[in-house]
Amino acid sequence: MKTALLAGTTQLSALAWTMALIVDPTPLEPVPALITGIGILCMSTVSVVGIVAVGGKWAHRLALTTLGLTLILAVIRPVDFVWYVAVALTALSMIALLSPAVTRSIRRLPSASGPPPRAVAPALILLAAPAVLGMLGNDAEPWALMIVALSAPGVALLYSRVFPGGLLAIRLLWPLLAIAMSPWLGWWAGSAAVALAVIVAVTSWHDSVKASYHPPHETGTTYPIPPELAPPEVLDAAEIDDRGNRI
Repeated sequence: MKTALLAGTTQLSALAWTMALIVDPTPLEPVPALITGIGILCMSTVSVVGIVAVGGKWAHRLALTTLGLTLILAVIRPVDFVWYVAVALTALSMIALLSPAVTRSIRRLPSASGPPPRAVAPALILLAAPAVLGMLGNDAEPWALMIVALSAPGVALLYSRVFPGGLLAIRLLWPLLAIAMSPWLGWWAGSAAVALAVIVAVTSWHDSVKASYHPPHETGTTYPIPPELAPPEVLDAAEIDDRGNRI
């Protein structure tokens, strides 16, 4: 419970900065500001769930990355009352994430049953794409920015939940979409979209990504056990004696 409360401050910080962008999005345009707010909210939500549910190192790093993006907003946005509240919550969240109560709950080694780090990376990059593109998207066409930025977490969801077509979407469809739409995104957001597309494509073609999405299946085999070697409780449950005869 304590870990959940401390990690939850990340979401409060993201919510405060989203409200700050709604009150005054300057210097961002309304659509980039909206996409930025959606992006940091998605990142904070996933990071908190990852910290509380599995104690993932990736979730802790994602939370710190989210706070780093909010610090960029603190630098570029005008100072007002909402700014002070958001900065205070960001500082509180940073202290909470680095506190022993949270860091002790983070796994030191990858989970034996979980996906390898290389398989998690493409989804996390896509999750951060809206916030990055939103901050750089003042010169972008709003419709193009919304298509590229908001499709990224959707593709990450398809991949992470192993929905049909998720692997194809993360390997080809979104990277090609981002590159194709880059001329309408302006210089900064377009360059970022191309860079993100290349990074997602390169990381998603690693063998561990396919193995995590389509785990190999093995046909099981059974071997008969002589009745005299079977535990008595197993024989009693099967209603047979130690010679294999039905009781």
